[in-house]
Amino acid sequence: MTHTKILIVFYSRAGSTEALALAVAAGASAAGAEVRIRRAREIVAPEIMQAVPGWTEQAERMNANYESPSLNDAEWADAIIFGTPTRFGSVASEVKAYIDGLGGLWAKGRLDGKAGSVFGATSSTHGGNESTLLSLYNPLAHLGMVIVPLGYGDPVMFAAGTPYGATHASMGDSILPDEAHLAVARYQGRRVTEVARALRCSPLSAVESVSTN
Repeated sequence: MTHTKILIVFYSRAGSTEALALAVAAGASAAGAEVRIRRAREIVAPEIMQAVPGWTEQAERMNANYESPSLNDAEWADAIIFGTPTRFGSVASEVKAYIDGLGGLWAKGRLDGKAGSVFGATSSTHGGNESTLLSLYNPLAHLGMVIVPLGYGDPVMFAAGTPYGATHASMGDSILPDEAHLAVARYQGRRVTEVARALRCSPLSAVESVSTN
């Protein structure tokens, strides 16, 4: 049997969402998944980036380490997990731009039935983490994806994170996710992998396979 294929598409400016993405990837890999990690690219002007200390340098580092997400990545995956920093209580434009580019695959039904999940980070406590994650549920529903929340199915959920997805508050980019928050992210990677694997092996898939043979 082939490995369950997990695509993680994230955007990160100072490294918090990147750290969560790596933990999600570690959890998915531990559950037997083949993982692709992709970083969405900047769409703001260079002068805006240069006005924020470290933004340009971090972008150059991460863009060297992670490929840009493609349509092929989305079609390849059994599950897509989106990670985003909060921008005024909603998804970052870099991640949204990639999602907006999936219209061609949506029109062909190529994303229908895939597992989908979300995680994110914000600069301050109560800075919009939950509203950001919930705002990402909307496009996942339109794409026909099976939304995978975390619930409270693992003890790590009672120490950090949200039932909607892994989160972190960086306190003005001064701290990276601690072990409690990384544990939630790893659990998310495992959980999405398990759900995506179950969807691939669902009775509906078996019936469709028989009916076409």
